[in-house]
Amino acid sequence: MKKITVSMLFLAMATVAFSQPVQKLIKEESVTRIIKTLAADDMMGRSANRPEHIEKATAFIEKEFKNIGLHHLSGLTTYRQEFKKEMIAPLSVDATINGTAVDKENMVLASESPMINLNKGLAIKTIPYDSSITNKRQYLLTKAFGFIRTDTTSSIILVAPEFAAEFKELNNYFGKRFISGRKSTKLFVLGNYTVQSYAVQATQKLETIIMNNVVAVLPGKTKPDEFVVFSCHYDHIGIETPVAGDSISNGADDDASGTTAVIELARYFKKTKNNQRTLIFVAFTAEEIGGFGSKYFSEQLNPDKVVAMFNIEMIGKPSKWGQNFAFITGYERSDFGDILQKNLKGTQFEFRPDPYPTQNLFYRSDNATLARLGVPAHTISTDEIDIDKFYHTVDDEVETLDMKNITSTIRAIALSSKSIVNGTDTPKRIDKATVR
Repeated sequence: MKKITVSMLFLAMATVAFSQPVQKLIKEESVTRIIKTLAADDMMGRSANRPEHIEKATAFIEKEFKNIGLHHLSGLTTYRQEFKKEMIAPLSVDATINGTAVDKENMVLASESPMINLNKGLAIKTIPYDSSITNKRQYLLTKAFGFIRTDTTSSIILVAPEFAAEFKELNNYFGKRFISGRKSTKLFVLGNYTVQSYAVQATQKLETIIMNNVVAVLPGKTKPDEFVVFSCHYDHIGIETPVAGDSISNGADDDASGTTAVIELARYFKKTKNNQRTLIFVAFTAEEIGGFGSKYFSEQLNPDKVVAMFNIEMIGKPSKWGQNFAFITGYERSDFGDILQKNLKGTQFEFRPDPYPTQNLFYRSDNATLARLGVPAHTISTDEIDIDKFYHTVDDEVETLDMKNITSTIRAIALSSKSIVNGTDTPKRIDKATVR
């Protein structure tokens, strides 16, 4: 009995000692300040395809990195990693099915062709309705993105009329879009049809937009050529159709919470001064519209030098298991998660595998780009994505968040990354052949 008591006391003392630095250096007050700033109405929803709406957020993150005292990425003279993207947007879209014109409100074009004139060669596909669907909006977006990202055929995609209320959101994602090199044309049409004939005519315009990742560096002491990346995306979906008078999608959880984490982790590691490997802190743009920021970032560095990537997305609310839990996407692809959990021994926090395999979350954030290059790149999240009623809505506001959950998750990431940051652990590489 005495041995057990002494052992428990020793463990308690070790836990307190282990936790004191992060409790002192990662404060809830600072977390609250940053996330309230990023998710405020004057940030205009941080849409990446509206430079005038995301600029204020870009400047704010820059200022935070400067105040912390971080370096610029090699080759840059500012914290901005600028690149250009071409966007394409419909000027006119007309379609008939079986000789009858389709209402313009009931169709969304997703194509990168300036001129379209088709009356044959399109496959006919469907997004049917199922009464067991619990989140119609999330279901429709997931299916639509699946067609865009993985289906190479040009097609008319018939969307069940039960999705009428959600259908208009497709235009926010696909109506005006970045050129990605995809060759197929997709026309989403709301309604039940037995398609016997069709005709689709459209003209689209091209424009060039300047975009910025925000990147900062903390050089490593003994292993400067080995990189550990802490990342997030700071863009969101911008201005939406008003709901109860509110048209700004503030993106407090998605992903002001992750952006706050990256800033706070940068501050923590700068103060602890014990990173043997070089740390790169990056807030990506354009995640919501194709992951273009992370793609450009990955092209500017040698992926073989990247030891690990901690991508942080939506940590604003307790997980399905409650407080002090988070999940890691692609947990089974490397020993990244096992290393993190080992470093948390003696604490109450626990990382678990992604509990939402049907949501394809591994591919739905910026980690996937570097994972395709073999980097142990994983996303850390706490969001109950299958039932999150605030996801991609104007209601994703600071008031819906749990600041204690955000703070404890950031502290856990700081602690769990310790052996990777100090160079004693190296996660095994991801098999590129297994990442589509």
